[in-house]
Amino acid sequence: MKICVFGAGAIGGLIGARLAQAGEEVTLIARGAHLEAMRRNGLTLQSEGRTTIAQIAATDDPRAAGPQDVVFLAVKAPGLGAVAAAIGPLLGPETTLVTAMNGIPYWYFHRHPGPHADRRIACLDPDGSLWRLLAPERVVGCVVYPAAVIEAPGRVRHDFGNRLMLGEPDGSDSPRAKRLAEALIRAGFKAPLRRRIRDDIWLKLWGNLSLNPVSALTHGTLKAIAEDPGTRAVVRRMMVEAQSVGEALGARFDVDIETRIGWAADVGEHRSSMLQDLEQGRPMEIDALVTAVIELGGLVGIETPFIDAVRALVVQRARLAGCYPS
Repeated sequence: MKICVFGAGAIGGLIGARLAQAGEEVTLIARGAHLEAMRRNGLTLQSEGRTTIAQIAATDDPRAAGPQDVVFLAVKAPGLGAVAAAIGPLLGPETTLVTAMNGIPYWYFHRHPGPHADRRIACLDPDGSLWRLLAPERVVGCVVYPAAVIEAPGRVRHDFGNRLMLGEPDGSDSPRAKRLAEALIRAGFKAPLRRRIRDDIWLKLWGNLSLNPVSALTHGTLKAIAEDPGTRAVVRRMMVEAQSVGEALGARFDVDIETRIGWAADVGEHRSSMLQDLEQGRPMEIDALVTAVIELGGLVGIETPFIDAVRALVVQRARLAGCYPS
């Protein structure tokens, strides 16, 4: 397959390198020093005790890549608007989009089995441009569990995690999703096809919406937040509220809150992506991880006072750092 990874940072680089090493025709869309390093020397991947170099086409111009069979959207949510505006040259009639991103996705209500089918989420797609330019009919959902970092331009270190949960928004067992899963499995990932991908979205989001903003406010690691009685209590109250919203929309939570917090503690002294963005002055994923849950709570008539309070605090912290719009 011709596969493009739009946003070849840590996660995108990991996915692209693994797929290229498995024999797929991969192009990475990147920028800056990271792009130049990959052009010169390939992408160095440190994973599972091995260091390999993947020679992959890399560019900052989608026109140089042309139409693809699959495009992974591996950017953070605040950057998705710019991707949507530039992605046209990568899209052929049958191109599949894979949203390898955290948080509630813009397409969440596409073919949703409930009364809100095809509803747009205002805080994520206020003018409908994502829905229009990244047509949800093209989308296969993806919940990303690996953790990776860019150690230096052109160098990605994969720390842990190997699961990429895949699923059609309507739960169907489609040929395109099967083909994609097979490619990812050949590349060394665990890539099960899920009939209820929104359940997986909520399970991952459950931790992100609570632990991430609390970490940005306290600068604590996941282990520190999960093991401190005070911050653990805040996280737990946020998760209770989020579970109520998710269940009102038909999601199922297959583990309990204490188990989910325990998973975060098991990760250890890891700084959340939101904290890393704050420290490096990058746009923070507050809307996709937090604001969207508040909006969905309003949609189903469920109040979220703890989530509201933490959002207000982290938004002000982000604005003071120039990491969130005024």
